[in-house]
Amino acid sequence: MYTTYNTYPGHYYLNPPTNNPNAYTCPYCANTPMCNLDFSNQYIPFTELKDHGPEPFVVNINEATKQNDTYRTALWTGRHLQVTLMSLKVGEDIGLEVHPNLDQFIRIEQGQGIVQMGDLKDRLDFQERVYDEFAFVIPAGKWHNLINTGNEPLKLYSIYAPPQHPHGAVHVTKSDAQAAEEHRGYYYQEGYRVP
Repeated sequence: MYTTYNTYPGHYYLNPPTNNPNAYTCPYCANTPMCNLDFSNQYIPFTELKDHGPEPFVVNINEATKQNDTYRTALWTGRHLQVTLMSLKVGEDIGLEVHPNLDQFIRIEQGQGIVQMGDLKDRLDFQERVYDEFAFVIPAGKWHNLINTGNEPLKLYSIYAPPQHPHGAVHVTKSDAQAAEEHRGYYYQEGYRVP
């Protein structure tokens, strides 16, 4: 016997049946079997990369992060928290910045890099190598940067508390992100992002 679960619009599901592919139908594709699962328990990634907040949302975050090819895409924005996906090109960095009033969590899902942090923008005395499946936390008020040192895009997701970017933000390139943030009241001086 199957248990019925509440589903929300979009391609995300909880505990799909594995022995009867016709037991449930995909709410997104109407009356066809669920299209983003095969029934050998292997997830086939399909996540619409848009801001799903503030509604309830379930996602395979690893696959969504790897699927993202933009510099930054807001995946979920609520009142107190925001999840963004990022992809840094080979040799690219986030850019030295500080968030005075928010904490940030970052997890690497693909690639490698170096994270730097410090109390002053010219004294980043914390430096660590990070790889896929590594995570780090940036306390409010810490200057920080992340540099892609690998030979493939560095794919990560970031959690901000409270939210840092407008609901629905999509920045295809780093320069798009800088232009949007300048428009929102940030300014860049000598490559540093300063609120």
